[in-house]
Amino acid sequence: MEKTVAEKLEALLTLQEIDSQLDEIYKMRGDLPREVQDLEDEIEGYKTRISRFEAMIKEWEAEIKELKQTKKECELRIEKYKNQQMNIRNNREYEAISREIESEELEIVLCDKKIKELSEKIKTKKEEIAEVQKIIDERSIDLENKRQELEQIMSESEEEEKNLKKNREKQIKQIEERLYTAYEKLRKNAGNGLAVVVVTRDACGGCFNQVPPQRQLEIKEKKKIIVCEHCGRILADVEEAEDTEAKPKRKTRRLNKQ
Repeated sequence: MEKTVAEKLEALLTLQEIDSQLDEIYKMRGDLPREVQDLEDEIEGYKTRISRFEAMIKEWEAEIKELKQTKKECELRIEKYKNQQMNIRNNREYEAISREIESEELEIVLCDKKIKELSEKIKTKKEEIAEVQKIIDERSIDLENKRQELEQIMSESEEEEKNLKKNREKQIKQIEERLYTAYEKLRKNAGNGLAVVVVTRDACGGCFNQVPPQRQLEIKEKKKIIVCEHCGRILADVEEAEDTEAKPKRKTRRLNKQ
């Protein structure tokens, strides 16, 4: 059965009340959720940096191992060439073997130089890892403190938040998709999260611009959905001045604030 405009507005207003209560809960948490997320991301970034440094060290250590093996092979060849020199019969062969020995000795010198350079790189990178780890340890302490603070605040409103979210899901089912999409868009664009408001003291409950009397009459009739010509919020009802004194204040009064 198609809902009347009045029923649609009531459903939207109820949803707004629920969302406003949820907003108040989130507001109590302040910037803590964002700060916790930022710290988690920062720590993860530092850990990624350490992993990258460790991979570099691993490559350099493997290169050093290869250089040491090359040195060992050079030394074996030098020993073989020196043994050959003992059995040569002419100067030409002796000089040729001597040049081979010099070449192998030069290769050993180059290997030693590379090993030293790589060892220095490893030392420097390990120092950088230690510095980054120190930052991680400091940030981890900050993160733990903020997590505990956030968990304490969340625990105080956990049950209320759970019930509100449950009621919100039920309420969404009472609203047609087109209206809900428009509602969500309005909430996203509104600085105070108000998409549906009531007219209070002749003014829009969202932007506080004056609403003409004729417009207020149309809102009261609830024959069509009317939006504020200034801010675009849905004007769901008009709160009469005499009603606010004689009758209990409707919950929607809390919506009329920036």
